[in-house]
Amino acid sequence: MTQIFDLSGRVAIVTGGNGGIGLGMAEALVGAGCAVSIWGRNRDKTEAAVSGLKATGGQVEGRTCDVTDPASIEAAFAATLSALGRVDGFFANAGITGESKGPFIERDWDEWRRLMTANVEGVARGFQLAARHMVVRAKAGDPFGRLVATSSVASIEGAAWNEHYGASKGALNAFVRAIAVELARHGVTANTILPGWIETDMTARALADEKFVKAVSPRIPVRRFGTPADFGGMAVFLMSRSSSYMTGQTLVIDGGYSIF
Repeated sequence: MTQIFDLSGRVAIVTGGNGGIGLGMAEALVGAGCAVSIWGRNRDKTEAAVSGLKATGGQVEGRTCDVTDPASIEAAFAATLSALGRVDGFFANAGITGESKGPFIERDWDEWRRLMTANVEGVARGFQLAARHMVVRAKAGDPFGRLVATSSVASIEGAAWNEHYGASKGALNAFVRAIAVELARHGVTANTILPGWIETDMTARALADEKFVKAVSPRIPVRRFGTPADFGGMAVFLMSRSSSYMTGQTLVIDGGYSIF
């Protein structure tokens, strides 16, 4: 895999990679020869993830980072760049569902801002820092950079239970498409991956509900729930030179309906 996709020695940052999809991405990238920096809000979980991947012989480091704090993102990026020398790929898996549900006209404004900050602004700031670094290298004759964000099926099929979360993820998709146009001339691609229903620690409770599984299963084309490893494979491809002609794309795996 390393030889086919040309990932050996590359550096990838995985934000929000404490578990589930983020950790699956990190595992796949380490297995493909990447040096990886895992960022997470929870120090203990981040250290545990780093320790587990180091046990496999991978080059891994970890950073505690609050995606709602620009200064924290900037510090984590600077420290990672100093430690690893270069950043060729930035994978962002940040996001929350919000603290409550309710009509937009009744929504607490501070809550709305926290939702948008975590789902859009946190990713945007990380992408901006990475893109600046990648463009500088491109102008110096090294045109290569990969930006990948996870979005949500909710952003393309709606989320009646929390439409504001769906709206924030839809905004993230639009943002990635916009910067893809700008960065393409520098050899930097930007794409999103939309997970369907994935078997992770975060979805375990829902997947244990037989009524929920029965209701959701017909909406999944291949009639199965995905795993973090499925998305790890996509991360390896999108971080590689093999994906050089794919930018501004949205990939939907195991669930959801793409309108793009």
